[in-house]
Amino acid sequence: MDNPKRKPTPPRKKFKAAPPKAEKSENTKAENTNPRPSNPKYKKPDESKIVSNTVRLNRFISNAGVCSRREADVLIEDGKITVNGKKIVEMGFKVKPTDTVKHEGKVLTTEKLQYVLLNKPKGFITTMKDERDRRTVMSLVEKACTERIYPVGRLDRQTTGLLLFTNDGDLAKKLMHPSHRIKKIYQIGLDKGLTQKDYDAIVAGLTLEDGLIEVDELAVLSDDNMNLGIEIHSGRNRIIRRIFEHLGYRVETLDRVMYGRLTKKNLGRGKWRKLTDQEVSRLG
Repeated sequence: MDNPKRKPTPPRKKFKAAPPKAEKSENTKAENTNPRPSNPKYKKPDESKIVSNTVRLNRFISNAGVCSRREADVLIEDGKITVNGKKIVEMGFKVKPTDTVKHEGKVLTTEKLQYVLLNKPKGFITTMKDERDRRTVMSLVEKACTERIYPVGRLDRQTTGLLLFTNDGDLAKKLMHPSHRIKKIYQIGLDKGLTQKDYDAIVAGLTLEDGLIEVDELAVLSDDNMNLGIEIHSGRNRIIRRIFEHLGYRVETLDRVMYGRLTKKNLGRGKWRKLTDQEVSRLG
């Protein structure tokens, strides 16, 4: 007989099977390796920019205004350069912006390359400083930039005209070397008219105390033959004055009117201006 007091058995609950776990795709795995996947502002460092911050030691020295790259190689080879207190003699060694580079105990800093063109007046000597306290061309360009620039070549005290200043040691070395044949044009005023004989002698080439000197071009600019134009690439000291003194003339005025492709256009006497990037590229 059935027991009327027995409680009925409750129905058993049915459990649903858990859904199968989805497999992670390769893309999901790649995303999970991102150190900060949930931060939309996170950007992976550009390794190419990190590498480009390094620079060869000889270039660093040149950019610091010490000397040209070739001369910097000699300093490195002679053990005169230290990086972070360690003497470096390895050619091609690279330095980072955080490195401390020293030459003979002096810390070197890279500078922005500057190119300044001056229309030099009379009465200034082309030197960085003068023991006799004479006026130098540096006083004319002292406000051009904060970097330490220096003149490329020389113009004597009484010569006027174009004079280039820079802290680019490589370019300065290149411009001053005769093989570069940088065009230099001068206007000359003589104390007397140039004869045909002397004109022919200059064009043919003169032998002075320091060897043969040849001009690229010579032109007579006035009817009295006292005003001339001369193109020359030699950088010898006082070479134009010595050419005419050798033939018995005195140079009354000497003005450099063109240097490479640079001219005095819109540049008053005693004034300076910075070169454009295009002008710099044409010089090099």
